[in-house]
Amino acid sequence: QVQLVESGGGLVQAGGSLRLSCTASGSISSSRTLTWYRQAPGKQRELVAAISSDGRSRYADSVKDRFTISRDYAKNTMYLQMNSLKPEDTSIYYCNAWTNFYRNLTILPWGQGTQVTVSS
Repeated sequence: QVQLVESGGGLVQAGGSLRLSCTASGSISSSRTLTWYRQAPGKQRELVAAISSDGRSRYADSVKDRFTISRDYAKNTMYLQMNSLKPEDTSIYYCNAWTNFYRNLTILPWGQGTQVTVSS
């Protein structure tokens, strides 16, 4: 079974940047759509960004033009570049995958996530 490990979180001041990484212990099919989610205290887990095997991407309205999702097939790793961070971005960030770009259903077990805290 594939296990996901998120990293790169930390404490940053508003306006700063962080780059999150998600590495799979096992290989994930290159045809999979990869996704980033986040869950803040007292809130439901929500989709942040998704990237298909052919490079198509989508973002939550709250992060458009600030976050960029990417993937490295050789390293079996996905990234989330976060710029112009705001306190409301504070959350635990998780990665997962969909079978295709049009199915909003995660197919892998959730990892531990990585904490992002943005101070004002």
